[in-house]
Amino acid sequence: MKDTIKVKDKEFKVFINAGEIDAVVTRVADSINSELEGRVPLFLVVLNGAFMFAADLMKKIKIENNISFVKLSSYTGTRSSQVVNELIGINEVVKGRTVVIIEDIIDSGLTMRRMLDILQQQEAADVRIATLVFKPNAFQSDYKIDYIGLEIPNDFIVGYGLDYDGFARNLPDIYKIVE
Repeated sequence: MKDTIKVKDKEFKVFINAGEIDAVVTRVADSINSELEGRVPLFLVVLNGAFMFAADLMKKIKIENNISFVKLSSYTGTRSSQVVNELIGINEVVKGRTVVIIEDIIDSGLTMRRMLDILQQQEAADVRIATLVFKPNAFQSDYKIDYIGLEIPNDFIVGYGLDYDGFARNLPDIYKIVE
């Protein structure tokens, strides 16, 4: 593991190592397994960023479940565009189901608000949110986040699925930008 890396034109330093991430994923999985025992939730993974979190999380989920993938986006470069573009919709029937949205990061919360609206329109019975990373200082919404891996300051981060213009998603650790 390198302490600092360069991604395109920016420098980043290690912020959360792979071991810490694994412990967080285990804690989130344990909570989901406990709270949703006896149900068969549909996990909706928000691509592209949540793919690593979802893969590790699902290995630790012991309850019966289904999984599907959606793609919503509101980022350009290092800043949220504040406009959510629906790219790939929900192909599963969610009416009457318990749905757990798996997200890599919630900052402004606008992308998730759009997802919640879509699931409400489709009459999901119970919608829960699991996010690896939450930025409370950037949050501009009022919904409950059921499973929060880590709360962090409003720093720009990459690695473990999170990217900078499509780069650095493959890193096992999370790095934060060096200003």
